[in-house]
Amino acid sequence: MAPNRLLPGEAIGAPAALGPAAHLPALLLGGALLAGRLRSRLAPALPLAGIVLALAATGLAAARLMEGQPPAARASLGAGFWLFLASAGLLALEQARAAGLRPAWAGLAALLAGVALWRWGLLDALSLAVEYRARQEAVQAALWRHLALSAAALGLALAVALPLGWWGFRSARAEAAIGAALSFVQVVPSLALFGLLIPLLSLLLGAVPALRAAGLQAIGPAPALIAVAAYLALPLWRALLGGLGAADPAAVEAARAMGMTERRITAEIRLPLGLPVFAGGLRVAAVQAIGLVALGGLIGAGGLGALVFEGMAQFAADLILLGALPIILLALLADAALRGLETRLAEGGR
Repeated sequence: MAPNRLLPGEAIGAPAALGPAAHLPALLLGGALLAGRLRSRLAPALPLAGIVLALAATGLAAARLMEGQPPAARASLGAGFWLFLASAGLLALEQARAAGLRPAWAGLAALLAGVALWRWGLLDALSLAVEYRARQEAVQAALWRHLALSAAALGLALAVALPLGWWGFRSARAEAAIGAALSFVQVVPSLALFGLLIPLLSLLLGAVPALRAAGLQAIGPAPALIAVAAYLALPLWRALLGGLGAADPAAVEAARAMGMTERRITAEIRLPLGLPVFAGGLRVAAVQAIGLVALGGLIGAGGLGALVFEGMAQFAADLILLGALPIILLALLADAALRGLETRLAEGGR
């Protein structure tokens, strides 16, 4: 509990805040461990129920503690809650794997339960919900902008990596040169690259005024997209090389012996067999894009990163979380979706 959004306030332990309900989530985790030893398929549901119960009880406790407090007062989630959330979430994922279930379904169930509690108003007294209500339109706009920037950076990286991947696959000398250049980008600190692009783009816009007339600016989304795409090019390029080389050499030689052209071999043999590798590289690049685009908030690109840096400038922890938590959720969702695609393609290729 804190008198306002900036001060750290006073920590309140779970037994004092929640009363007897503080012990129920722990009992559910113990039940999950026992059910896991018995190999019950219900084991993943117990830690998920513990997460939902802890979140609901904490929201109700915050509402009770906020009664009679001034409007500036805040009730924030403490470190103990986040530790419980992390441990219970990891246990749920592990139990789902042990039970032969898809771990992504456990994460999706927890996310939907959290959204339901939010919609029902059980979390309205928490400082995170207060910050969201004060900036609801800005948060939604930042979310969509973050997604658009991530997709645009990924598309730009694909446009660069695909021809470079084919060139590197066809020429060992080109592969060495391209690999060295893309690897060099990886060792440059991200903030340094973002900052370096600003004066470089300023020089380019000064030399070519038509670019400025077309809407290109040295500060904003342009340097952010270029920098992020530069980092994404390497995993995409490597995935393309690995996918094109994944075909059985005997099958390729047999196709050549049948008179198939290199274009047909690539379209009918190399690409279908390399799709799981391509999907794996796309998954890595998509998760990287969602994370790296957050740095664009430092140079005026907007997105969820702008909320994070605004919160850091104001020393407002809940405002930082308001930008950081959606980034984490987006990255996890992208990873789960593309991992599922990768698995399906691998199974279909067998």
